[in-house]
Amino acid sequence: MDKQITRCAWVTEDQLYMDYHDNEWGRPLYDDQKLFELLMLEGMQAGLSWYTVLKKREHYREVFDNFDPHRIMHYDDATIEALLQDTRIIRNRLKVNAIVQNAKAYHEICREEGSFSDYLWSFVGGEPVVNGWKTRAEVPATTGQSDAMSKALKKKGMKFVGSTICYAFMQASGMVNDHTMDCFCRKE
Repeated sequence: MDKQITRCAWVTEDQLYMDYHDNEWGRPLYDDQKLFELLMLEGMQAGLSWYTVLKKREHYREVFDNFDPHRIMHYDDATIEALLQDTRIIRNRLKVNAIVQNAKAYHEICREEGSFSDYLWSFVGGEPVVNGWKTRAEVPATTGQSDAMSKALKKKGMKFVGSTICYAFMQASGMVNDHTMDCFCRKE
């Protein structure tokens, strides 16, 4: 007897989306480079759907050196121009330039704070915030914590890190558990 699995309402029937939700979204992430990657991808989502970015994630990893900030921060104009010609990614000059700028800011944050992960997790006190939303409609787009993260990251020189992007990042990285109460991932 097959039991129907209940997921968060934003998840479609697409296997890529279901796998992302079931295995990644909302699971605490502490690796500096993976957090950088996720924050950059969330920024690429601005004005688009997460699904659009998710479908292109492997291509982003390929062309952005697996989101190694130490390599990205040294991209020159020729590298950026080549990226802007690559149809496998979102070819928005502001967004591509933001990844390079953000890699430089990442380097400074790590130098000043010791760890990108510790710095980002400090906005939630180092522990996941567990919410108890019953429906998708209850889930906010921003919070005081995402406002604070956004303001701090912008002050550090990062781009495409508005409060809505920061909150989506906090949800995706497990800093905030926003799986709705009926979602099977909620219990994990």
